[in-house]
Amino acid sequence: MGDGDAPVPLAIEDTLDLHTFAPRDVVSLVVEYLLAARAAGLREVRLIHGRGRGVQRARVRAALASLPFVIAAHDAPPDRGGWGATVVVLDPPEQADTVAPA
Repeated sequence: MGDGDAPVPLAIEDTLDLHTFAPRDVVSLVVEYLLAARAAGLREVRLIHGRGRGVQRARVRAALASLPFVIAAHDAPPDRGGWGATVVVLDPPEQADTVAPA
């Protein structure tokens, strides 16, 4: 974010279109969004990065590879964006604090 930019709250949904964000903010945004999505119970999120030359896709995929709670990341099926979007499968958060005693 630049000087004077305030964080904008986002609804946590199963799809995030990255076109509306500055390229410099995308990696940190993706990490924070996936953390929030996982905490909200989502198991899969589609990140729309576009086709272009593949620069944004490569940056997103590199970030995903470093996150221990990402089980898998792959191109979306053709009807959901093809190689212009990445489907991310998330490991559910630990349930130790919410599991009822036996």
